[in-house]
Amino acid sequence: MHRPSIIGRAGYSKNIVTVLPHLVPAAMHRAALRAAHWLRHRWRRLMKAPLAGVSIIAHDDEARVLLVRHSYGPDRWALPGGGIGGGEHPPAAARREFMEELGCELDGLQMIERLEETISGSPHIAHIFAARAIGEPQPDRREVVEARFFALEELPGNTSKLARRRIEAWVVKRSGRKMR
Repeated sequence: MHRPSIIGRAGYSKNIVTVLPHLVPAAMHRAALRAAHWLRHRWRRLMKAPLAGVSIIAHDDEARVLLVRHSYGPDRWALPGGGIGGGEHPPAAARREFMEELGCELDGLQMIERLEETISGSPHIAHIFAARAIGEPQPDRREVVEARFFALEELPGNTSKLARRRIEAWVVKRSGRKMR
């Protein structure tokens, strides 16, 4: 089915379904995201449907990593990312998710790892990418409420275990050594 499209930030074409949530007040949208997260979690536990997603280890010129806090789920710092759409290639999904959530692009996108894991009881394939963030990330204030760069030795205590494992894989791939 063809959906009408409009041009979003940085000239990316977006279909009307992607834009409609921005017509809803931000507070209402965040509440809907929390409800959707709760339902999605339960649906995954029940259906065990296979999923695929991307996580992006975005860094700045000082090798600080970008962490985000979502408006839904546990109050933890996490990596930007999200689901891969039907027929979408993982690198394209990484670029799209980063643009949607943070309004900027990525430079030098490279695959770090492909993990087979379980999320909410469902099999999940995670494509982990690393890239330099171009520009200053601006949270969309709907899905992502805060975004900050952190030095590796100063990651916040409430950084998710998943994010820490993925950052560790990036550090090992870059330097051959584990994080301290």
